[in-house]
Amino acid sequence: MTDTLTEAVPAPPTAEDLDRLTAATDFLDHDHETVRAFVDKALQGVDRATATPVELAVALYYAVRDGIHYEVYGADLSPQGLKASSIITGGKGFCLHKSVLYAAACRSVGIPARLHYSDVRNHLASDRLRSYIGGDVFFHGLATVYLDGQWLKVTPVFNKLLCRLYGMTPLEFDGRSDSLYHPFDAQGRQSMEFLTDHGDFDDVPYEFVMGNMRRKHPKFLDAEGTGTVSGGSLADEAS
Repeated sequence: MTDTLTEAVPAPPTAEDLDRLTAATDFLDHDHETVRAFVDKALQGVDRATATPVELAVALYYAVRDGIHYEVYGADLSPQGLKASSIITGGKGFCLHKSVLYAAACRSVGIPARLHYSDVRNHLASDRLRSYIGGDVFFHGLATVYLDGQWLKVTPVFNKLLCRLYGMTPLEFDGRSDSLYHPFDAQGRQSMEFLTDHGDFDDVPYEFVMGNMRRKHPKFLDAEGTGTVSGGSLADEAS
């Protein structure tokens, strides 16, 4: 474990790693017809025979960022709810969901991908969300992908609409450098700070994820402990 998100540099995958890091898993179920259809739609107009992995990764990034609505309330955190296919069917989720879908989509076109987790201080959450979270430090999920000889950290989370409502600049991705939350919003205010790096995982470490959610954000979970509290909308809470 490192103190910041950028200190640890993952090793490049070996030849033996490549099959594992592009394979479908229980959560990254890119062999599911729903995921295949999502990827096909995202890559409409892209010649897959000639497109580079960077071009594919960028196109999939924007499909996940803007095609799946970012919502923290009423989110399904059950094992079924964190499958890539279920996330597409539901059409919404937050960082834990959207990073799963992006990793699965990248694997579906042969791009090695993992899940990555960290703790972040988020200065742009609504007051209501902070009350459920217990402050402004959040357990956070993103993805890492291997492109052109390097592992990149990628965060296809906040869609354009939500960024506009919260005065944030949408986070872009060029396939050549990390795509992390900007430290400042559109008005120059600090928006997010990465605190603790929990590292990479080949598949969703379900008990690790839910253990962090239960320990750090118990008020944010519903009565069953398999989802987040409902009855809210992050977009409606933007001030």
